[in-house]
Formats: sequence, C-alpha cells, structure tokens
Amino acid sequence: MANPTAAMLVIGDEILSGRTRDSNMHFLAGELTKNGIDLKQVRVVSDDRDAIIDATRALSETHDVVFTSGGIGPTHDDITADCIAAAFGATIDVRDDARKILEDHYEKSGLELNAARLRMARIPEGAQLIDNPVSRAPGFTLGNVHVMAGVPQVFQAMVASVLPTLTGGAPLLSQSLQVFRGEGDIAETLSQFAARFADLSIGCYPFQKDGVFGANIVIRGQDGTRVDSAMTQLSKVLLA
Repeated sequence: MANPTAAMLVIGDEILSGRTRDSNMHFLAGELTKNGIDLKQVRVVSDDRDAIIDATRALSETHDVVFTSGGIGPTHDDITADCIAAAFGATIDVRDDARKILEDHYEKSGLELNAARLRMARIPEGAQLIDNPVSRAPGFTLGNVHVMAGVPQVFQAMVASVLPTLTGGAPLLSQSLQVFRGEGDIAETLSQFAARFADLSIGCYPFQKDGVFGANIVIRGQDGTRVDSAMTQLSKVLLA
C-alpha cells in the first residue's frame, strides 16, 4: 500500500528575496520520512493573496496532507490565515480559545495583548488549533492543511504537535555509497541497476574533492532487505 503523500507551501517575500534562508523544508522532509509520509512537492510563494489561495487549493486537492510555514504573525503582511480561510470558503475572526491562550501568555509575560498581537487569535471557522509550546500563538488545521509559523523553532514545535495525529506508512530507508569515479563512468551501471531494482530509488549526487571527481550513490526504499541486497551488489561492481 502506498504511503500518504504530503506537500509543503512556504510563504514569504523574505524567502524569495534571499533575505531569509528556509530551513523548515529540510526539517519537515526528515520528520515525514521517519513517519512514512512521502513529501512530494514544495512550493514557495510571496505574500500575495491570490498566489497563496491558488497554491493552497492546488496542493490540498492533490495531496493527502499539506503543511504551510510563514505569515501567521501580528504584522500587516501576515495574511496566511485569511488566505487559508478564503481557500476553503470559511469565515475568520478572533476565536475565544485562541484569545484565551494569548491572554494567559501575555499576562504572564507582563506585556499588553494589543490589537496587533490579537491578530494571531484570528482562526478560520471549523479549524482546529495547533499547539505552540514555544511562543504560545497557535497554528491551526483546516481540512487537510496544517498552518504553521515560519520561525524554525516554532515550526518544529508545531510539527511535533501535528505528527501524532497523522496516519503514516512505511518509513523510507536509505544507504549511501561514495565512489571516486565520474558520473559518466558509472552512468551505464547505475541505469542497469535502476532497471533491475525498479522498486527502489537510486540517486547519483556528484562532487569534486581535491581535484578528484566522485559521486555519492544513495539507494532508498521501504524494504530493508531489498535495499541491503541492492547496495551489496552495487558495491561489488563499483568498488571492484
């Protein structure tokens, strides 16, 4: 049985401008792999209402689960919550349970829950809150879309809150082999192995070290015995 599929939507002008390096995709991919959920697509869009709505609908319709990061803070350009609501045709407003979380947090912090911070309590109708043990402002789940903060520490905490609620499949196992030969020298061998082990993913990732060309060969699959067999046979051929 095939694993559930996932997509990620990264939102923010700061990502596309190069001002901020996105690390959330790398983290999410690793966590989903361990839980047997296949990350099939990642899109990055600007803080543009139509772009966010269109991407959300497209990814939601073609994947079992979608994760978003970015755009749920207190500033004017944090428009993700409104866009997700629009994508699902839901209304959005400050919700009592989300407000209570923020009230308790800011009271303990000695800070005012002003209008800007209260924006983080605006939740689409029908959504479920995602716990945020780091900064308390919640994310939310609407349909099959999990909406999370872009700050890496908060994003990671929200992913940890969501993963136990998802049904996974078989974790993806992998083994790697480093060879100091050029891609052109091993391409035919890899093609033959890929045909023989069509149920596995065989990737070739070239590098250059101290003027010598080489490649890391990575074999991935859900059957550990099958991965072992393929790697054993490939090693004998390439390292002979």
